Amino acid sequence: MTNNLTKPVSKRLLFALLTITIGVEIVLYLSGFSLLAGTIYDAIMVSSFFIGLKLQPRLSDGIQKTKSQVIRQFIGAFLIFILGSTMINIYSSYAFQDFSEDYEQYVDEYTEVVSYEVPEVEPGQAIEPVDNMWEVVGEIDSIGYDIFTDILAGFEEVWRLAYMILILIFFKKVFPRKWEKGQRDIFVMLALFVTSVLFGIDHTLNSVQSWQYEIGAIVTFANMGFLFGLILLWTRNLWVTVIVHSVYDILATLSWYYFDFIVEIIALILVPIYLVILAIERNQQTKKPIEPVVQEEIAN
Repeated sequence: MTNNLTKPVSKRLLFALLTITIGVEIVLYLSGFSLLAGTIYDAIMVSSFFIGLKLQPRLSDGIQKTKSQVIRQFIGAFLIFILGSTMINIYSSYAFQDFSEDYEQYVDEYTEVVSYEVPEVEPGQAIEPVDNMWEVVGEIDSIGYDIFTDILAGFEEVWRLAYMILILIFFKKVFPRKWEKGQRDIFVMLALFVTSVLFGIDHTLNSVQSWQYEIGAIVTFANMGFLFGLILLWTRNLWVTVIVHSVYDILATLSWYYFDFIVEIIALILVPIYLVILAIERNQQTKKPIEPVVQEEIAN
């Protein structure tokens, strides 16, 4: 996999990799001061889809999987992330109480501002449908924007893979002897660690909080990023990881507004589906060696 990830890069692809990594860091920082920078960041995330199309073959290394295998892999990766993120959140709630409390307060205040509450109407009181309609439209607009940003957040996995490729290419050039000796797992883990730390820092670039909050946020999101990175390397499928990231963020947003335990409910629904798909695949694998023998007996 490392050979495929670090194979020669064209100038155009190198420019794209630098744009989605270093360029994103700069734009993300400036987005705290400029609305235009925030728009540019969204545009880069959208365009990262096309960069991902170029990077996926490097990651998959020619491995082909059936649709059922991809679906099973997605469900497995999603369940692993839910379990891992739950453990990370529990750890952070005890280790970084300032961050945990401030973040919960932020979520409560944010949802109170956005959420629409139906006003109580006294008997005989006239209802103002136009005002209510625009309030509902405003809520849909706000939640819709949150879901849109959640979808874009999934493309942060393209950012992660691009960074890992650049870091691995750097290690390959700087440490050629160790690279040729096959000691590449260390380089992969270092690349994963660096991108995870950057992932944590990027989530606090525009935060104006106490240093206790900042450290808690960096560690928490870095752990989340490390988990996403492990899923990326395990699945060898960029798009599975992108979808896991986006779906999790969307469910988290919905849990803010509507269903407190929607993430857990979805996880419970997916577990039996995963087991059924796994059982079907194993059943098909056991039948494959038998089929030629059966056909031969019929022919005789």
